[in-house]
Amino acid sequence: MLRAIILSAVLTGTFCAGFAVLIDLATDMLARQQLIIVSFSSGFLGSVFAQTVLNRWKKK
Repeated sequence: MLRAIILSAVLTGTFCAGFAVLIDLATDMLARQQLIIVSFSSGFLGSVFAQTVLNRWKKK
């Protein structure tokens, strides 16, 4: 179960980072490396949080 959560979070983080790169090309707000790190972290942590909350609801 933990492996599935981590895999899903990594995929979400990677998607967010890729999407942020496209936005960066249009806006050029942050350095690209910073943008990728922040976006990946946001997607990863958001996915882990959402899956944790949803799993708790399923168990109840």
